[in-house]
Amino acid sequence: MNFHKALMELSHSPAFINRERNQKLAALTALCARLLNVERVSVWKFPEQRDRIESEWLHTPDGGTGKTTSLYQSSNPDYFSALESERVLSVPNAHEDPRTRAFTADYLAPKGISSMLDAPVFDGARLSGVVCLESITPRTWTLPEISFVIAIADTISLMNTHEAWLDSKQALEYATRYDSLTGLLNISSLRDRINYLVGKLERRGLGSLALIWVDVDRLKSINDGLGAQVGDTVIEEIGQRLKQIKVPGKDLLARIGGDEYALIIRNHTLPDTLENTASKVRHEIGKPIRVNGHSIRVGASVGICHLPGDCKTTEDLLRGAEAAMYNAKHKGRDRACFFDSSIQVSARSRFEMENYLRTAITEQKLEVFYQPIANAAGSSVESVEALVRWQHPERGWLSPIEFLDIARGGGLMYALGECVLRRVCEHWQWARSNQIDVPEVSINLAPEQLLVSELPRLIRTVCAEHNVPVNTLHFEVTEDAIQGDFSAITAILEELVADGAQLSIDDFGTGYSSLSRLKGLPFSRIKIDRSFISNIPDDEDDCAIILSILGLARGLGLSVVAEGVETKAHETWLREQGCDYLQGYLYSKPLPFDQLVERFFASK
Repeated sequence: MNFHKALMELSHSPAFINRERNQKLAALTALCARLLNVERVSVWKFPEQRDRIESEWLHTPDGGTGKTTSLYQSSNPDYFSALESERVLSVPNAHEDPRTRAFTADYLAPKGISSMLDAPVFDGARLSGVVCLESITPRTWTLPEISFVIAIADTISLMNTHEAWLDSKQALEYATRYDSLTGLLNISSLRDRINYLVGKLERRGLGSLALIWVDVDRLKSINDGLGAQVGDTVIEEIGQRLKQIKVPGKDLLARIGGDEYALIIRNHTLPDTLENTASKVRHEIGKPIRVNGHSIRVGASVGICHLPGDCKTTEDLLRGAEAAMYNAKHKGRDRACFFDSSIQVSARSRFEMENYLRTAITEQKLEVFYQPIANAAGSSVESVEALVRWQHPERGWLSPIEFLDIARGGGLMYALGECVLRRVCEHWQWARSNQIDVPEVSINLAPEQLLVSELPRLIRTVCAEHNVPVNTLHFEVTEDAIQGDFSAITAILEELVADGAQLSIDDFGTGYSSLSRLKGLPFSRIKIDRSFISNIPDDEDDCAIILSILGLARGLGLSVVAEGVETKAHETWLREQGCDYLQGYLYSKPLPFDQLVERFFASK
């Protein structure tokens, strides 16, 4: 009989294709045993450790079994070595063959096996197991028999490839449809569901939808103060609470961002009902959450948008609910707001601002102003701080406070930081080519930049493009920015210092840093936040805080810059206390580069 024809008929039959894996293995091993008149046919696989081989299926005259038997490499090294090097093992006398004789006492003799034939099974390009024929009577395997067993093994290899494809397809489906942290559906699934429901409403001309957009308040403070793992636990817990909550018309819950969720409500969309639903959502989120011995309370800002009352399309519903949520935040957080037309204008304005800003960053159109940092006497400029500015096409010059929140919400902070770095290097290169000595330049690094391991390489590359030594730069990092993955952030900061840059802690005294963290990081300077400077020397508490910061800095061998120096009284007191550098409007407001050069460096 034609062995391969029988295998082709079996493997291509619908009944075989639709079976589970064990049923397919049973059919293949039974076919092989019957056509080759051999007593035992088995399929073996390597586990992940590859220190042994395990039986996945065994066919005998008494039937088939998936019961696992293991053969260990440590006891049978020659066999395992032969599998890797020879792949097909044709063994007429298994008791004497050096590749298999180690099996005799514990395996071959008890089962009465005389001859063996093994053919390799693959998972992609990797050897994953074997098909093994074991004959009780001595047997020399013929070439057609070997060819047929290889075909059986190849069929199982194809099964492995198909199963791997199905697994990857399912994993991709999960990754594209679900949030990995909470297991909830993601924003893509939310959008698809709203599209379906909107289409259904349009076809029937009946019904309504509401989208409740939930933003957890204070999560950044939790991440900064207690660590990202605690923050993740809070997010998971809130997701479970919202999943279990019972409210009228609840249709679908999704996690749509770092600390944001959205809930679709169908038909039960009268204002009083939605207000009660939002209240219940906020009540559940507001219950204490216990994590690592901490009792944590958070609030929620909630936005509600209604379709068809407030809008007509999926995107408008999403934007409207988000805009209403931001309105709740602006009104003081921990409250719910309904969408209205004035919010729509605000949301559209924010959307347009983000698009304008994205374009400005892409086209390198952001500008940099510079504020001098003076010595303690206020008599000379020791360095300058680079401060980003944006000339909006309609609103003119904007300071960072007017657009950094939009940049952060749009995921633009890393690109914005690169834009600033390039502009600084262009200015420095121009000054050097015109024989103007510009001092060290301080550049602020956003927390989003410190999350990217490629940051030091980017800085080296941009500096090299403009022939700017990295040691002319001094990077400023806020306290809150160093509260994430400490080892990863430390590695980035140490690489910057190794390249020649210096580091400052910016806005010191306003964040969550500890002395132990500061001791482990390569900072050379502390910048005291301006909020502590404005009332000195009259405010005793602020004076005491500044003195303690100065003492801490001396103990760590760090220099100190005081920001927000605006009066001679500020200058005199800080100089008397031993502050190293002063910065503020007393010396200069931030200036465009040409004005900075003209005022402070042109005559040098």
